[in-house]
Amino acid sequence: MQFFATIMNGLSTGGMYALVAIGYTMVYGIAKMINFAHGEIIMVGAYITYVVFSLLGMPVFVAIIASIIGCALLGVVTEKVAYKPLRNSGSLAVLITAIGVSYLLQNIFLLIFGSAAITFPSFLPEGQIHLFGLSISYVSALSLCLTLICTILLLIFINKTRLGKAMRAVSEDKGAAELMGINVNNTVSLTFAIGSGLGAIGGIIYGLSYSLINPYLGAMLGIKAFIAAVLGGIGDIKGAMVGGLLIGLAEAFTITYISSTFSDAVVFGILIFILLVKPAGLFGINVREKV
Repeated sequence: MQFFATIMNGLSTGGMYALVAIGYTMVYGIAKMINFAHGEIIMVGAYITYVVFSLLGMPVFVAIIASIIGCALLGVVTEKVAYKPLRNSGSLAVLITAIGVSYLLQNIFLLIFGSAAITFPSFLPEGQIHLFGLSISYVSALSLCLTLICTILLLIFINKTRLGKAMRAVSEDKGAAELMGINVNNTVSLTFAIGSGLGAIGGIIYGLSYSLINPYLGAMLGIKAFIAAVLGGIGDIKGAMVGGLLIGLAEAFTITYISSTFSDAVVFGILIFILLVKPAGLFGINVREKV
């Protein structure tokens, strides 16, 4: 039973990592940049849910929709204001800007809410779901279901819709896509909106899983989700999902059978190992560039 419980805890945490990792991998696939402010988008999503549900007294579905829309808009504004002017600059300038945006959002919420942890509202039923003699918490079930549903819908959107095909075209060759009449700026903004909306869902799952939120919650969560994206093959949506689940499982088994002290070390060890053995990730493809 402990083994099964560990697997379910790992998949639950991994589902949260996967949702955030998909946001990382989408932005990288289209804009060819790592949005290190993505962790703070997750934090903003959790706080919007808290404010709308607990402080304003709105229904839970309104709070969730407000969180997704709020984070999507924040992602678009961040891209327009901070990243778009640097689109033709070097990767170092974009990296420094992303770190600056991260600290800006973190400190804004520190000023508004303070550094003390706030209790996140629990709007899921208490107890567990019993299935085939096994038990799973509602948070774990929600995390897994949302991860699978979001991944499937996203793959359908990218592969079957006109906007999705435009995103794939921009990912392959921005110049050629622009010549074909695709609005590159709108496509990049849409990518940030979708990735940030998924981050909001990740923030809500975090709040439900750990019950407490603070302005620093996105820092380590964002880093682990980035590791998950690298593990799966950054730029590949299926890889981001698998990478997130694997990181969650590795963390859960380390906590259960070794020590919680080493859980972060194991995650970073996985990053080092995958970069040494298969830098492109599990589903990534090494691309040679001619110069």
